[in-house]
Amino acid sequence: MGKRRFSGTEVTLMVLFVLMSVVAISLIVLFVTVGGSKDDTTEVPQCPSIPLAERVDCFPEAGASKLRCEQRGCCWSPLDERNVPWCFFSSNHGYTVESVEQPSLYVMNARLRRMASPSLFGADINELSFHAQMQSHNRLRFKISDAHKQRFEVPHEHVNIPNSHDSSPISSTLEITHQPFGLTVRRQENKKVLFDTSIGPLVFADQYLQLSARLPSHNIYGLGEHVHRQYRHDTNWKTWPIFARDAFPNGGTHNLYGHYPFFLCLEDQSGKSFGVFLMNSNAMEVTLQPAPAVTYRAIGGVLDFYILFGDTPEQVVQEFLLLIGKPVIPPYWSLGFQLSRWDYGSLSEVKKTVERNRAVGLPYDIQYTDIDYMEDKKDFTYDKLKFRELPQFADYLHEKGQRYILILDPAIATSKRVGNAPYGSYDRGTEKNAWVMESDGKSPLLGEVWPGETVFPDYTSQNCIDWWVDEYDRFYKEVKHDALWIDMNEVANFKKGSSKGCADNNLNYPPYTPKILDEVMYSKTLCMDAKQAWGSHYDVHSLYGYSMVLATEKALQRVFGGNRTLMLTRSSFPGVGKYSGHWLGDNAANWNDIKWAIPGMLEFGLFGVPYIGADICGFFEDTSEELCRRWMQVGAFYPFSRNHNAQGYKPQDPAVFGPGSKLVESSRHYLNIRYTLLPYLYTLFYKAHTTGETVVRPVMHEFYSDSTTWSVDRQFLWGKHLLITPVLDPGVERVSAYVPDAVWYDYETMERVSARRQQVEMHLPADKLGLHIRGGAILPTQRPAVTTTYSRRNPMGLIVALDDNNQAAGELFWDDGDSRETVTTGNYIHYKFSVVYGVLTMQVTHAGYSDPNNLTFENITVLGVSQPPKSVSVTHSNTTTTLSAANIHYDTAKQVLKLRGLILSLGKTYVVQWDQVMAEYQRFDCHPEKHADEAKCRARGCIWETTHIERVPWCFYPKDYGYTATTVTETDSGMTFDITRNRKYKSSGRPGSPDIDTLRVEVRYHSGHMLQFKIWDPATRRFEVPVPLSVPSTPETDEDKRLYRVLITKQPFGIQVTRKSTGTKIWDSAVPGFTFSDMFIQVSTRLSSEYVYGFGETEHPTYRHDLNYHTWGMFAKDQPPGYKRNCYGVHPFHMGLETTAHAHGVLLLNSNAMDVTFQRTPAITYRTVGGILDFYMVLGPTPELVVQEYTALIGRPVLPAYWSLGFQLCRYGYTNDQEIADLYNDMRAAGIPYDVQYADIDYMDRQLDFVLDPEFAGLPALVDHMRGEGMRFIFILDPAISGNETQYPAFDRGIADDVFIKWPEELSDDIVWGKVWPDYPNVTVNESLHWDTQVELYRSFVAFPDFFRNSTAKWWHREIKEFYEKTMKFDGLWIDMNEPASFVHGTVGEQCLGSPLLENPPYMPPLDSMHRGLNHKTLCMNSQQFLSDGTPVRHYDVHNLYGWSHTKPTYDALLNVTGRRGIVVTRSTYPSSGKWAGHWLGDNNASWDQLYKSIIGMMEFSLFGISYVNRADICGFFNTAQYEMCLRWMQLGAFYPYSRNHNGKGSPVTAEYGDQVDLPSRNVNVFVLRTSRRNPLGLIVALSDSGTAQGSLFWDDGEGIDTYQKGEYLVTSFAAASNSLSSRVNHNGLGPADQLTLGVVKVWGAGSVEIQRVILTDGAGTSHTLTPQHNLITQFLIDIQAEYGDVYHNDVRWLSRGSALQCFYSLRREIGEFMAEKGQSIPELSIEKEITIFSSSFSVDPDDAPDHLQLELIELQCDAECRSRHQQLSLADFYRQLDEGRFQEIRTFAKKMLSLFGSTYLCEKTFSVMNFNKSRMRTRLTDSHLRDILRIKTAAFEPDLTYVLQSRSQYHPSH
Repeated sequence: MGKRRFSGTEVTLMVLFVLMSVVAISLIVLFVTVGGSKDDTTEVPQCPSIPLAERVDCFPEAGASKLRCEQRGCCWSPLDERNVPWCFFSSNHGYTVESVEQPSLYVMNARLRRMASPSLFGADINELSFHAQMQSHNRLRFKISDAHKQRFEVPHEHVNIPNSHDSSPISSTLEITHQPFGLTVRRQENKKVLFDTSIGPLVFADQYLQLSARLPSHNIYGLGEHVHRQYRHDTNWKTWPIFARDAFPNGGTHNLYGHYPFFLCLEDQSGKSFGVFLMNSNAMEVTLQPAPAVTYRAIGGVLDFYILFGDTPEQVVQEFLLLIGKPVIPPYWSLGFQLSRWDYGSLSEVKKTVERNRAVGLPYDIQYTDIDYMEDKKDFTYDKLKFRELPQFADYLHEKGQRYILILDPAIATSKRVGNAPYGSYDRGTEKNAWVMESDGKSPLLGEVWPGETVFPDYTSQNCIDWWVDEYDRFYKEVKHDALWIDMNEVANFKKGSSKGCADNNLNYPPYTPKILDEVMYSKTLCMDAKQAWGSHYDVHSLYGYSMVLATEKALQRVFGGNRTLMLTRSSFPGVGKYSGHWLGDNAANWNDIKWAIPGMLEFGLFGVPYIGADICGFFEDTSEELCRRWMQVGAFYPFSRNHNAQGYKPQDPAVFGPGSKLVESSRHYLNIRYTLLPYLYTLFYKAHTTGETVVRPVMHEFYSDSTTWSVDRQFLWGKHLLITPVLDPGVERVSAYVPDAVWYDYETMERVSARRQQVEMHLPADKLGLHIRGGAILPTQRPAVTTTYSRRNPMGLIVALDDNNQAAGELFWDDGDSRETVTTGNYIHYKFSVVYGVLTMQVTHAGYSDPNNLTFENITVLGVSQPPKSVSVTHSNTTTTLSAANIHYDTAKQVLKLRGLILSLGKTYVVQWDQVMAEYQRFDCHPEKHADEAKCRARGCIWETTHIERVPWCFYPKDYGYTATTVTETDSGMTFDITRNRKYKSSGRPGSPDIDTLRVEVRYHSGHMLQFKIWDPATRRFEVPVPLSVPSTPETDEDKRLYRVLITKQPFGIQVTRKSTGTKIWDSAVPGFTFSDMFIQVSTRLSSEYVYGFGETEHPTYRHDLNYHTWGMFAKDQPPGYKRNCYGVHPFHMGLETTAHAHGVLLLNSNAMDVTFQRTPAITYRTVGGILDFYMVLGPTPELVVQEYTALIGRPVLPAYWSLGFQLCRYGYTNDQEIADLYNDMRAAGIPYDVQYADIDYMDRQLDFVLDPEFAGLPALVDHMRGEGMRFIFILDPAISGNETQYPAFDRGIADDVFIKWPEELSDDIVWGKVWPDYPNVTVNESLHWDTQVELYRSFVAFPDFFRNSTAKWWHREIKEFYEKTMKFDGLWIDMNEPASFVHGTVGEQCLGSPLLENPPYMPPLDSMHRGLNHKTLCMNSQQFLSDGTPVRHYDVHNLYGWSHTKPTYDALLNVTGRRGIVVTRSTYPSSGKWAGHWLGDNNASWDQLYKSIIGMMEFSLFGISYVNRADICGFFNTAQYEMCLRWMQLGAFYPYSRNHNGKGSPVTAEYGDQVDLPSRNVNVFVLRTSRRNPLGLIVALSDSGTAQGSLFWDDGEGIDTYQKGEYLVTSFAAASNSLSSRVNHNGLGPADQLTLGVVKVWGAGSVEIQRVILTDGAGTSHTLTPQHNLITQFLIDIQAEYGDVYHNDVRWLSRGSALQCFYSLRREIGEFMAEKGQSIPELSIEKEITIFSSSFSVDPDDAPDHLQLELIELQCDAECRSRHQQLSLADFYRQLDEGRFQEIRTFAKKMLSLFGSTYLCEKTFSVMNFNKSRMRTRLTDSHLRDILRIKTAAFEPDLTYVLQSRSQYHPSH
């Protein structure tokens, strides 16, 4: 039967069936691939109800539908708009956290596992590794990667993990959620959420990575490279692809040349900002949505994020550049104007262009040639026909001071050269295997670029780098040029992928392609599966330009060596700015592109590429004259300023428009301004290089608090100070511009702009753009020229623009402009300029360069000078010159001061001063009280005049208000005279306080550095402060020895004190307003500068005072610290710094209520309500000397007991003694160092002094137990004594001794009763009642001891002694509430007797609760006290002295009763309190601001002479302390001199945190200082750069009384130099029990050459060889276990390899030379034997000889040292002895030198002697002579060796 044949129809149907089957199978496969991994479980999507703005797109590619969306497990919800995702993520997606570990405070690691859900694009990675590290305080890194497989990571050249641990705990910044995984990044200081990924799931597949994060604001800047039409991003669902691409910047959203996944987010008007950098080089896209939120989608690599925190946008940029590398300083000439075009046609056309632009006088530094100079567009060739003379072109330009830059592309042609000649560059590259390979890794990938078929260098390969460097070197030798421009390095390819196309695989066609241009990965570039050394091109494509930059940098270094040169690259990646600049690519000549260039420049400032600009006038298309003119105007202020256009378009260089054209004139004008300001621009690049600041700067960076600036991008700044407002639209002469909130001056007219913080319409005609200088700027300038070569030879100048405060600042960096690494080598000049109130300081901070042109500052222009100066002076090196009128020009209309014809040498410091300040700042307030008005003002005879300047007084004194001096009687020791009030003004205007018309003034010259001036009423005795001061017994009568000069101004009266060395007036009270009435005294003085420190006791927010009209009241009060609230003590002392860096201090010895006002003059006004004016001034001249001189005056601080330097614990609120016992035991068990325990008033029965509460009956035994174990105990005493007890000895004996404060006798004989802590007997206190009710019901009447009385001191001593002997032992006393504090105001019943003016004086300083009067919370001011001599005084006058008077009797009692030094701590203080006590600053709050304020407080009390101080109770007294805050406070408090943790009643015990605190290591001497004092003493020697260090030690028994006065102490000084540590005993009066031994010596910075031996010489002269531990990496020489003697009789030397051998070889050379002169030679065998012995002794290589020239230099230095410092040694005797062979005498001499100079000096000195005396040595040098000389040498180096040469048998066979 034959085979059946199918019909044609059947065959057709069968074929169709097969095709349909194939299609069906394909669709099934596609469904499985798209729908999810085969092991994913399909779940019903959990679709949350969220705002549309928070949807995260689950279907970013095209083709979304309900079915396909739900197949991904996502949520489908279509809308009527397409930009919002219709398909968005459900809650089913993401990862969960399986485990978390935190190996340190700064690191967090986690393992993540993928949640079961459908896959988006397949190949999801199930297990991920999460690593986060707080790398610094301002940088968080977190990385998410495959837990089991290494993935591609960017091999960045600069980014690395910091070595230091200068960071913050990661827990304060980063939190992670577990289900699903998410992370939250918070700002540490305010816990604001900055980056919250909970908005969307983490997706991590092999080729698709997605992470979303919610952001805190819409102010997002950065991401690139694209054309962003606005600087601030539009967050309305914008997606920006990032993938390096050769594309036109035509305004679309497509990707361009560079790859920048970095953005900055401004959080709010505070300026706080953060940056986010994703270190990933794969193709990606970033979507911004209105939540606001960001979504990253990358198709490879890892998620490696850096979050950078800053307080300002600028700080964020600085942090980013610290990470990726700070930018290079370009050569100075590269800041000049530049010309270029593609296809000049020939070199002759290039020269025509050069000549015509030279002819019009255009500033013009650089000429380019594009690829048309090449032969057939081949790299490393030039056209021998059209560009025949190109090798000489650079010389042609150099003749006129210009430079030449040429271009190179990466692609290398495969074809032959002209004439079929070989193309060497291609051939050599092929031999080196330098090309990018196809996917096989063997065949070079071929493409096509400008020269035709090409290969592509693989710059990630070392072979390629070597080839590139060599080719460039070869080409440079052929064609000289000055810098290099690299282009087409994205990498660009005119073929799609390669000449062969690209394979169909997941690299060339990944599962997801970001929305890049053309949406094909290899479009206009290489196949993604091409191979490079760093990996597949898929991963490293966007790094191509970056790797080319790194290779090109090596080539430039090879060719240009020490010259800086310039590189310009088109493709870039974060970090290229470290080496290269960039331009914004192939723009076009249209009005859009001129606008869009500004956001582009601003973004590259963010990206760390400040050398940036756009092609001026446009690259493509023909430009118009108007467009080009406007573009030349703005382009003159591009950092990279280049006019460049394309092939085939009309020329557009400025000169082509005609010599007299408006374009040429305008271009020349603004380029001249650019060249004038180049020193400023160059300095900005220096700042970028050293600190990371931006050069071209968004207005928002400077004025972030103004929300209008957030979107300003049609204007930009140069640095902080120059605002550029260009015209960017056609046919426009009026521009709407924003004037930020500052003073601004028009650069061209120099006039001040009236507008401020507002939109204005600027008139900018055809030849103008807006150019404004910000007030507060000092801009360095230089007279311009046509090139920088010539301009750098011209004189320099300064433009000073004064701000609201008449101040300005600036700086200048200057070097040779061309050399590399001048900052590193120090070959530069750096100035800091400042103007403060008419004084311009030109301070050289570094002078490491001398300019060969002998430059000078010729002109200084000051803008905003409101009045013509009376005179102008210039000071240099203490020589002051007054300028002649010819040098001074003042424009009254413009208020501009011009100083011309100056000759101020560059590199030297000058002070230029003009005697003029703003008139408003000369006002002195005539009505400091509130509610001033014109009527009140004029009633006082004062002037009423309003002003727009905030806080300046409207009511002020007329110029002649005050007193007039009569005839001054002057002696060698001072002057005396009277002053009379100007009675033109009837009264100072305060009823009840009559003016005193005649006053006496006395000035005393106490010493060369101290003077006093005193003003009082000679007719009526007034109160004077009874605090004794230590003034010299005899005055300084020799004027030459006095640092000061005093002059008296007669009308108005004033005292001027001038520092003679500088001419600075440090006190000048010749100002209006001096008032002296009975109850109001006021005096003002000008200050020498705005730097003022001190005055207290008040909480100050800054250490340096703000002089913007702030007033601070001073009156002792029970007032917890708070802003402008007068607190416990009074210290009317301040230190002032002068503009010359000198310092002085001023004390007003007055104890009445007072205030001080600072104003911008600068000046200070003192106001007090009584007493006299008694000023003491010390002149330093350094800040530390000021404090020393001040404490010499008021009394040196008390020497605290050693144990009081240990850690101390206290609280108010212990309920019984068991709580203290438990705390003690817990602290001991925890091993926390702890020396002192306190008891607050809880231990007292009903808060009665000297009475023990029954609940604390066991306290005496506990204290005895604790003291027996080395602890110390301090208890509290308040001054107030209860008067409601039937049997209370303290009160009864006080009555008997008449110690309590009473009313004046004429008013009452009763005690002035108050109420404080003591309770009535037999009451139960209900603490739920209102405080005032509790005081009324429960608090007993109390009396206040008058501690001025001698009888009171005896009474107080008796009570303390009885308590110590009969009740409880103690070691120190804590006195509190001694302001004095009272819980009622004035007295019980609050009715003060006597004059109400004392309670509410005619002038009330601005005190806390001032409306309640001076008696608020204290005694009535009319209370009477008696000084020790019996003089009655009003509490009104001595209130501020109460704590002071309380302190000394307490201190005396403590010492007498305990027999030990102990410590007294007092709350209320006055100058000299520090002689007896320490201080804490009271009842602070547990709040973060108290930490930094504690530092301010400690520094102030150091000024006040109270060294034993803590600014604050550690962890806070009031309120509950947060754990982290307490942790930080304990860290800081460990370094308080007085380190006490003290908290209040109701707060948790701080020790409760103990289980959360890392305990100290066990080698710490846990517990008490008594134990630690028994240990050997260690030394830490921190060597300086020169290898030296100094220190000292004071030591006594730690608690003896007056050990210093009795001489029972040790003072030892230590010095380290030349690898030797020596000690010198200055005084030793220690007893045997207190002698110290030396334990561990640590030398920091001992060098990287191994220290092999340490020699310790003890007090007996015995040497001991020790073995050190030397860490060569950290350069620490540690653990020298030197337990061989007491600490003050040891010398330690450490020796490295070669130091001794150096001496030996030099000796051998010298002897050999000498013997050669005698015709003799050294016995070789003997000397070789000696070398062998010597080298084996030192374990060194005998061949390791030192450099001959270095030794000779050492010898000369040694010889000079001997002659200059030690003439007592007779070298003549030494020469004679050497001549005569008397070597025994030489040995004696050597020992003497050794004891004086040390070993190294002796060795080298002997060389010098031999050199010096060669001609005189006549005696034949025998072997024995040689041996003896060698003995001297080796003995000098090794006294612990007997001698290196022991055996005489080497020279004498008989031995």
